[in-house]
Amino acid sequence: MLLHGTPFSSFVWRAVAQALARRHRVFVWDMPGYGTSEKFDGQDVSLAAQGALFAELLQEWRLTEPTVVAHDFGGVVALRARLLHQARYRRLALVDPVALRPWGSPFFRLVAEHAEVFEQLPPALHEALVREYISSASARGLLPQVADQLAAPWVGEVGQPAFYRQIAQADQRFTDEVQDRYGELEMPVLVCWGTADTWIPVAKADELATRIPGAQVRLIEGAGHLVQEDAPAELTAVLVEFLRD
Repeated sequence: MLLHGTPFSSFVWRAVAQALARRHRVFVWDMPGYGTSEKFDGQDVSLAAQGALFAELLQEWRLTEPTVVAHDFGGVVALRARLLHQARYRRLALVDPVALRPWGSPFFRLVAEHAEVFEQLPPALHEALVREYISSASARGLLPQVADQLAAPWVGEVGQPAFYRQIAQADQRFTDEVQDRYGELEMPVLVCWGTADTWIPVAKADELATRIPGAQVRLIEGAGHLVQEDAPAELTAVLVEFLRD
């Protein structure tokens, strides 16, 4: 089960999913308010809602004990589903996850505090902002067609307010509620991080691993926050090794 982060979608997992599907049943999904999922005014896209929905989705799909691979805020979605909603995993791989306080870049916090102002940007300026923000997640640079795909859900009459809605609802308290419980995780856990991540410092990898009994750490040299785009082959190799152990 592959979980994306923000402001991304299951699209970022396409190469890894295709490779893993040679030996495994692979599931991907766009969380509510992301990618091709429905977006609407008043929608609850908070981490609390996503964690509860993910636990329900596993039941709906009858996945009793899947291996979960979670990126960015997908990390805390998976952690909340396990620790607060009793979802069970065979293994858990956390890739550059949002999991430890404090989190949120200065830009992210600025937008969260003034989302109603940013939402009124002219469409062209908004699209430029989204593209620049998404591109900064890659240390090696995104191909133009990839940048187009990642930005597409966030433009237009529906996408623009949805982009600021998900930032406005981001709240550190949703990680605070589970951060001190990571020692309860009993399944094998892998913490994987791109060494050139400018969104969440690579030092967080060891900090997180020390909180989880027996957690392994694997670093991917030169990859930014979007490890799936910067180093898909290296990430796949790490995951295959983790699955095989």
